[in-house]
Amino acid sequence: MPNSLFRKKSIEIIQRDYEKGLEDGHAMGLKKVLGVRDLTFMGIAAVIGAGIFSTIGTAAFQGGPGVIFLFIITAVTCGFTALCYAEFASRVPVSGSAYTYSYVTFGELIAWIIGWALILEYAIGNIVVAISWSAYFNHLLEGFGIHLPDWLTIGYQTAKIKYDAALQAHQSINDLIYTHAPMIAGIKFIINLPAFVIVILITILAYIGISESKKSANFMVGLKLIVLAFVVVLGFYLIFSNHTTTNWIPFLPNGMNGVLKGVSSVFFAYIGFDAISTTAEECSNPRRDMPRGMLYSLMICTVIYILVALVITGLVNYKEFEGVADPLAYVFAKINMQKIGIIIAVSAVVASTSVLLVFQIGQPRIWMSMSRDGLMPKPFSRVSKRFKTPSFATIITGFLVGIPVLFIDDVLMTDLTSIGTLFAFVLVCSGVLALPKIKKEKDKFQIPYINGKWLVPLLMIIFVFLSKDRIQAAFGNISNENYEEILFLVFILVLIVAAVLSFIKNYSLIPVFGALCCLYLMISIPAKSWLVFFAWMSLGLIIYFIYGKKKSKLRRSHS
Repeated sequence: MPNSLFRKKSIEIIQRDYEKGLEDGHAMGLKKVLGVRDLTFMGIAAVIGAGIFSTIGTAAFQGGPGVIFLFIITAVTCGFTALCYAEFASRVPVSGSAYTYSYVTFGELIAWIIGWALILEYAIGNIVVAISWSAYFNHLLEGFGIHLPDWLTIGYQTAKIKYDAALQAHQSINDLIYTHAPMIAGIKFIINLPAFVIVILITILAYIGISESKKSANFMVGLKLIVLAFVVVLGFYLIFSNHTTTNWIPFLPNGMNGVLKGVSSVFFAYIGFDAISTTAEECSNPRRDMPRGMLYSLMICTVIYILVALVITGLVNYKEFEGVADPLAYVFAKINMQKIGIIIAVSAVVASTSVLLVFQIGQPRIWMSMSRDGLMPKPFSRVSKRFKTPSFATIITGFLVGIPVLFIDDVLMTDLTSIGTLFAFVLVCSGVLALPKIKKEKDKFQIPYINGKWLVPLLMIIFVFLSKDRIQAAFGNISNENYEEILFLVFILVLIVAAVLSFIKNYSLIPVFGALCCLYLMISIPAKSWLVFFAWMSLGLIIYFIYGKKKSKLRRSHS
């Protein structure tokens, strides 16, 4: 029983099938049209989106101008992870991302768990982005004098939450959307129609083909980079010409604790770079190009986020960003430059569209890989003969994202997406340690080896020393502690174990440090999101034992 749950796929077999272009006797049939520039632009398309136009405001309010340190921390963490993804992508050049990589290193059960977590990452992540897109699109329409009915621009759950909150606070409900929405069959008819429409359109584009998707993504990336460059140059000119650098003082108003409170808001912006690895089979030379595309896009996006964070906190005091959903537009409206706000709204719509596109491309390819292994029903691996894309999986992805955006509220979604992504990152970094050693080859990327024998224990000692007060307080009140502190103690235990194993087995520093950084960011996410995450993973395990375990091709081949 345990052996069957942790059977691994062979890298040699995967590479053989990849080179032959076959999977169980059927042509894979995906077009190989992506190069380094396309992969880099795809990464930028996924990372520069709702984060820079929406959640960056929340992070700035909590951390002040010092929020740039959080971008740096997140970028370093993602950098270590990107190196691990890059080695996997070079050695296992097939679709499936972290799911396939886990199948190779940890076995079937862990692969299923990570595949299920990736569904959470991509699907729920796109729900959040679609809702953000809808908000900016409606602002843009209003700027041109077009007003959609309020009950067509917001989810039912969001409207109901605001209505219930007003009732509990004994406030007026006369102007609320829920009050004035029409009734159909005794139920208030409130839907987010723009979010639904954009999801359907993006799904159609993803279905038509990777070439068309590539061209659209490249165009949208070019446009938003031009707009953001203009915003940064104009912003710094206004800051220094008007001598408003006083808004940067104090730089860390709430200390590093305040900075780290924005983990979910900031990390949500970075989750897209791993979507690049799902397109391995459509890459002309994945062993060479995918590592470069990941790292280039990560570096470019980090620089952009830091510059934009400095601009918005320099033009407006960080305290004013509380509850601001569109910080860039808000900043320029605050300094009486409303026309710039319209340009930003256009760019936000384009940026969010590109994120939707990349995520809608990534999700079906995860399902396609799981279906090929028998863990998902066979239709999910079906490839369109005409368009050479995962046809059935793409359509299902459209419905999975499109239906919820009509009704759902996105308050909890950002945290859930971040947890799912970080969980995948932890397993990818850990998985590199389990890969068999190979000789250095020109066409294969390998992580530079830095012996962690002494460095990891040293880092552990430093961290424990700096956190000694928190550790003592947590142990002293263990029976009364909240979930966050219990998770912190679990992290300390994992850190100690990692230090001991690194000393004994001479583990490479980069994957160990990447896994630990991701794990630390995970424990900074509110505990209520963890409870929902565990519920989601439990549902996934039930489905695996009812369907996936019995239908597994690897299990049947071993039998």
